[in-house]
Amino acid sequence: MNVTIDEACLDTMQSLLGEQFSDTLVFCISEFERLEREVRESLPVDLEAATRNAHSLKSNAAQFGAMSLSDSAREVEMLLLQGDVNAAKEALGSLSQQVIGSTAKLQQWLMANA
Repeated sequence: MNVTIDEACLDTMQSLLGEQFSDTLVFCISEFERLEREVRESLPVDLEAATRNAHSLKSNAAQFGAMSLSDSAREVEMLLLQGDVNAAKEALGSLSQQVIGSTAKLQQWLMANA
C-alpha cells in the first residue's frame, strides 16, 4: 500500500492557520478515523450517510495533503453513487489502511515540523 502525503499542502495550511495549525491537524486526523468508521457502520443500512461521510473524508484528506487517502475515499464514494455496494465494501479495506498510514505519516510530519 502506497501512502501519499503532499507536504506542500501541509506547508500552505500551516502558513494559513499559523499557531492553530497543529491543533487543527490533530483534529483532522481524528476526523479521518471518525469518518471512516461512519462509512463502515452506515454502509449496509444507510447508503446516503455512507456516501456523505466518504465525500467528507475525501475532501478533508485532500485539504491536508493526504492524497492517497482522498483517492481511496473518492473510490468508495463513486462506487456508492453507482450503487455498487459490494465493491464499496471491498474498497473499505484499502480505505482503512489509508487512514492508518496517512495518520502515521501526518503525525510524523507534525513532529518534525511543529
